[in-house]
Amino acid sequence: MKNNAKRPICIAEYVPVNGIRQFLYHRGTNPANPVLLFLHGGPGSAESLFTRAFQESWEEIYTVVHWDQRGTGKTLTKNPDQLPDFELLMQDLLVVIQYLKTKYDKRKIVILGHSWGSILGSMLIRRYPEEVSYFIAVGPVINMLENERIGYNKVKEMIEQAGDHKSLARLKSIGEYPGSRIVFNREFLEKCEKVRKLQGKYNLAIKLGLGAWLTVFKSPIFRLSDITAFMKIFKANAKLHEFLGDFDLRKEKAEYQVPVYYLLGENDWQAPYVLAQQYFEEIVAPNKGLYMIPDAGHMTMMDQPDLFYKALHKVYEMERQ
Repeated sequence: MKNNAKRPICIAEYVPVNGIRQFLYHRGTNPANPVLLFLHGGPGSAESLFTRAFQESWEEIYTVVHWDQRGTGKTLTKNPDQLPDFELLMQDLLVVIQYLKTKYDKRKIVILGHSWGSILGSMLIRRYPEEVSYFIAVGPVINMLENERIGYNKVKEMIEQAGDHKSLARLKSIGEYPGSRIVFNREFLEKCEKVRKLQGKYNLAIKLGLGAWLTVFKSPIFRLSDITAFMKIFKANAKLHEFLGDFDLRKEKAEYQVPVYYLLGENDWQAPYVLAQQYFEEIVAPNKGLYMIPDAGHMTMMDQPDLFYKALHKVYEMERQ
C-alpha cells in the first residue's frame, strides 16, 4: 500500500475479531492524538475507500481508524460466510475498541458514526460509556420509518412547487410509500430506489458523481474485490436491514453519560436533519453540541469537507478544555 501523503501512521491490516479477521485502516500524524473510530453507514457501505475526499485535515488532530464491519467491504471479502446480526456487530465493535485502546495506549477513544454508524455509536455509548471520550453523529438515523416519510413528503413538496409534472407522475406511480412498516424486500427496495432518484434530482439525497468514484479508484487500498463486496450489501446484511427497518432511537430516554455532538447537513433529507434536530433537543448528556453544515447533504463530510472540518475542530477544541 502506498503512503502518498507520507503519514507517520498509515496502516491497512486485518485483526482477529470474534473468530474472524476484520479490516482496519489507520491514518494519522501523531500517535499522541486522540483515536477516532469511524463507523460507516449502510449497513454494508464501507467508507474507508473515500478517505481522500474528506479526511486529510482530520489526521492532524486525530488518528482516524476506519473499520469495514462484518458483512462489509474487505471484511466481507475475507469472510464471505460470516454475516452479522446486530448483537454480533456490537460485540465486534467492543473488541475493535479494546484493540485500538491497547495499540495506541488510550483509556478511551472517540466514536464518529455516520448514518447507520450513528445507530451503532448511539447504542454503544448507552451500553459501554466507559469506553468512549465523546460521540459524534453525522447524518444520524433516529427512526427509519419517519426518515422515509419525511424525505418522501419533502421531495413531493419540491416537485409540486417546481411544477414538475413528469417527476410528480413518477412519484405517484410508486404508490404508497413507505407504508406502515419498512421491510427491506425487493418491492420496497425498488420503490426506495425510485424515490432516491427523484430526491437526487432535487439534491435531497446522496448522488455520487464521477469525482467521488475516481476517489475510490485512486485509493491506495482499493481492490476490484471491493466492487464485488459492494454488490452484496443487501444479501450480506439482511439481518441488519431487518433491525434497521424497525429502529427507533426514541424507544429509550435520550440520556447519555458521555458528550454527544451532532453534525448535520442542512440539505440532508435522506436522514432528515429536522428529525435529528428534534431528538437532539431531548438529549441529556455531560455536554452536547449541534453544528449545521450549509449546502451539505447526507454525505456531509464529502459535500462540504472544509466546513465539516471547522465544525469537527470546534468539537475537538471543546473536548480539550
